[in-house]
Amino acid sequence: MDQVLVEICLRVRDIDATLDFYTELFDFEVASRREFPEDKFDLIYLNSPGSSVQIELTYNYDADPYVIGDGFSHLGVTVNDLEEMHKICKASSYETGELRGLSGGTPSYFFVTDPDGYRIEVKRKK
Repeated sequence: MDQVLVEICLRVRDIDATLDFYTELFDFEVASRREFPEDKFDLIYLNSPGSSVQIELTYNYDADPYVIGDGFSHLGVTVNDLEEMHKICKASSYETGELRGLSGGTPSYFFVTDPDGYRIEVKRKK
């Protein structure tokens, strides 16, 4: 039986800030947007260039702030030029960590945090 991961759902508080983060910083594209005002929620699906996995952003109009559970760690994105992406993220308004390497090795990743507190690991593409 074939099984394929097709989407990851994130609940968000500020849809405009979240869309800016993923579309401007990481070049994700809005694949579709479905609005359900009568039920007070919207669904926005994002495509990442080169990947078939979508991020589903769920925006509930009247939701209280979300608590990110301690079992969830982060999403991961690879980039061709890690140092350039790090500079772009550091120059943005988003919380950006330092370049790091596993066990003190050559820097190969860093973390940036989206407007809702979800951490994105940005990794050097192999």
